[in-house]
Amino acid sequence: MKLAEYVGYDATGLAELVARGDVSPVELLDLALTAVEQVNPALNAVVHTFPEEARRFIDEDLRAGPFRGVPFLLKDLTQNYAGQPTGAGTPLRNGHKPAEDTELVRRYKSAGFVTFGKTAVPELAMDWTTRSRLHGETNNPWNTAHTAGTSSGGTAAAVAAGIVPAAHGNDGGGSIRVPASCCGVFGLKPSRGRNPAAPAGETWDGMLVEHVLTRSVRDSAAILDATAGPTAGQFYNSPSGGNFVSELRRDPGRLRIGVLTDAPYGAPTDGDCLAAVEDATRLLNSLGHDCAPASLWLPENGWPGFEAYILTEYAADMRVEAAQLGRALTEADFPATLNEMIAAGNALSAVDQRMATAAVHGVAQAVNRMFDGFDVILSPTLARPPLRHDEFPHDVDMREHYRFYLSWMPYTHIYNISGSPAISVPLHWNAAGLPVGVQFAAAPAREDLLIRLGSQLETARPWWNRRPAVFAA
Repeated sequence: MKLAEYVGYDATGLAELVARGDVSPVELLDLALTAVEQVNPALNAVVHTFPEEARRFIDEDLRAGPFRGVPFLLKDLTQNYAGQPTGAGTPLRNGHKPAEDTELVRRYKSAGFVTFGKTAVPELAMDWTTRSRLHGETNNPWNTAHTAGTSSGGTAAAVAAGIVPAAHGNDGGGSIRVPASCCGVFGLKPSRGRNPAAPAGETWDGMLVEHVLTRSVRDSAAILDATAGPTAGQFYNSPSGGNFVSELRRDPGRLRIGVLTDAPYGAPTDGDCLAAVEDATRLLNSLGHDCAPASLWLPENGWPGFEAYILTEYAADMRVEAAQLGRALTEADFPATLNEMIAAGNALSAVDQRMATAAVHGVAQAVNRMFDGFDVILSPTLARPPLRHDEFPHDVDMREHYRFYLSWMPYTHIYNISGSPAISVPLHWNAAGLPVGVQFAAAPAREDLLIRLGSQLETARPWWNRRPAVFAA
């Protein structure tokens, strides 16, 4: 197989070739490594590879799962592959090599994926673009002067550029959907508890969820079938069962789709992002769906509550980090903005944290009420198209840091709070040739509905024929 052929298949297609004996897992691994050599210098998407471990896995431990022999990448955050570094984009983790796989990695192995590397993340995932002191900036394959998004930006860039057809990501406020939008790929954020969470069993009370970014809808559905299900010891577990691949063939019917274009907490939305929603609305109407304006009222204390909640989580995470390092953390360990955020989290009391949790629950209730009147909510994924690297602030104070968040990605975090599944779909490109995704969300545990709709949209408006400037060939 030639590299130009390899990049024409999704993960499901590659697995079918392996099953028929048309190509071997070793051959696919070599092609993926060649793709890294070819495009990664321009992207800085893959920060670590371990080909010898991947070859050992193929020789000694390759499973007969649905993705047997398909090359795969892990986001360098939360998910541990035994004996390989989990760096989280920070010098703090230099030399950190967990001894055991996390549960999700065990499920990827059982599915037959051959993991051979890690993708770039912002430092401790505390930035709104994928950059770190350890690895620098990750570039968008459509235009390398622009961001690949946060914080699964390395994964999105690797998938968009053809290194692998699918790769791991996670999403605590938009970090699957934002880079999917920026890089022109498909990103599904599952419901709270659908997939195994991070090593501790919970992250942010289940608001941080794990899944993949893909080029095809069917890959996302099939991988979810391979990984979803209850996890022992995990506080939040979504209902088990279901066959998400079967949803690909089901007509979604005539859906009531609410169109939301007023960003939560009042951020202005760029005309390119509004144009993407208008374009999607026309397509949905042509497919027989009923689209109508939607509105969302959020409690005034919702955003301050979410902010306070996350600050206490960051502070707690750093206490765990210090315990694992066996030393106190100092200001030299973090950029200035992160130091301020950690200090602010430490200054909040247990009562403050409980009040913040109550505010967050109020947001969840308000968001999920939208599904009383609509099957699906459509919105922009982002309030602005993929930004240039130089548009992201450096070393600003905490207030400015969060103000920028709301100006850039206000539409995504509400579904992490509510526990709802949401997808970013690459249906639109702006005049500058940059992808501008649209987001669809459904009530908690209704991934089936989003997969049906996503498959219908992919059939009506295929995006596979669009390839970025940086693409393996």
